[in-house]
Amino acid sequence: QVQLIESGGGLVQAGGSLRLSCAASGRTFSTYAMGWFRQAPGKEREFVAAISWSGGSTGYADSVKGRFTISRDNAKNMVSLHMNSLKPEDTANYYCAARESRGTIVIRTSTRYDYWGQGTQVTVSS
Repeated sequence: QVQLIESGGGLVQAGGSLRLSCAASGRTFSTYAMGWFRQAPGKEREFVAAISWSGGSTGYADSVKGRFTISRDNAKNMVSLHMNSLKPEDTANYYCAARESRGTIVIRTSTRYDYWGQGTQVTVSS
């Protein structure tokens, strides 16, 4: 069982940066693949970024590639999402997700994740 708590959201101007963090409970965090998803009002939840259990593999949605960076610190049970050059269309509630997986591939499909955080709101003003 893993519990996930996101933090770091807020209001930022376009072009600015934010760092989201996801703190995970449980002693086996290092065996979990992690992902970030987002959902804007009236829209479906969409994939943002994901990282394998070791951190050796990462993947990004085309819309954030080159602007966002996902990383993890297994010693601290933490996964982060560094967001640069933010745009108004990045405004959404951002969710952290986890799935036990020792594979090297990243998981981009929300239905494959077993655990979710409560989300943190990111608002980018123009």
